[in-house]
Amino acid sequence: MPRLGFGVYQNYTTKDSVLEAFSAGYRHIDTAQAYKSEAHVGEAFRLSGLDRGDVFITTKIISKFHGYAKTAAAIDESLQKMQFEYIDLFLIHNPHAGKDLRLETYRALLDARAAGKIRSVGVSNYGVHHLEEIVEAGLEKPSVNQIELHPFCQQTPIVEYCETHGIVVQAYCPIIRGDMAHPVFTDLAQKYDRDRAQILLRWSLQKGFVPLPKSATPSRIHSNAALWDFELSGEDMARIDALDKGKEGCISWNPVDVP
Repeated sequence: MPRLGFGVYQNYTTKDSVLEAFSAGYRHIDTAQAYKSEAHVGEAFRLSGLDRGDVFITTKIISKFHGYAKTAAAIDESLQKMQFEYIDLFLIHNPHAGKDLRLETYRALLDARAAGKIRSVGVSNYGVHHLEEIVEAGLEKPSVNQIELHPFCQQTPIVEYCETHGIVVQAYCPIIRGDMAHPVFTDLAQKYDRDRAQILLRWSLQKGFVPLPKSATPSRIHSNAALWDFELSGEDMARIDALDKGKEGCISWNPVDVP
């Protein structure tokens, strides 16, 4: 899985934005059934001229489609919309359906992987208790947990659990939906001669996360990918770490505590 992904949530020019992302070097695209953009992602890939093995595509199944049979049908629908033979990573989008349906959905994803329809199974917006129910059911742990994750909402208990159990942490809202006016971000942007979004994304990478920035602006798409020629010092990482507000720092739905 590429360490940096490109998100397309609420992107109304998905095809063009994904093509721009490919030109900027992204090879990891994050979509979802709920975004209604899977077909546009597939179209952008075909127009890109890239080989299928060179890109990593993630999609997700929302809770209203949870359950074994619904999930099996939804996987086929996603494959049809994207016109792919397989999907690299399929996530359970959220935990709202309840334990029984969550586990049914997870089993359907595992069976789809065994059938070659998907390559890897993961979850999104899962708290520790959601992750533990998978283990308690005797199922293998997910490869990924995608959660809201940025300096103001660091989700420490979930991150620590995932790190302990070898689950990759993907970070959505990594640049706080553009709310980057905090003096620490401004100061570090000046110190490193970078923009504030690059500082936040570099922090995310150095924490070991897989950030998923999104943008429809070509210049921003490119700048958000220009992260590999600088590194934040330990002291500056600590300054950003100190900004955590816990759950009060979330800016999205962040349903990690639902039963």
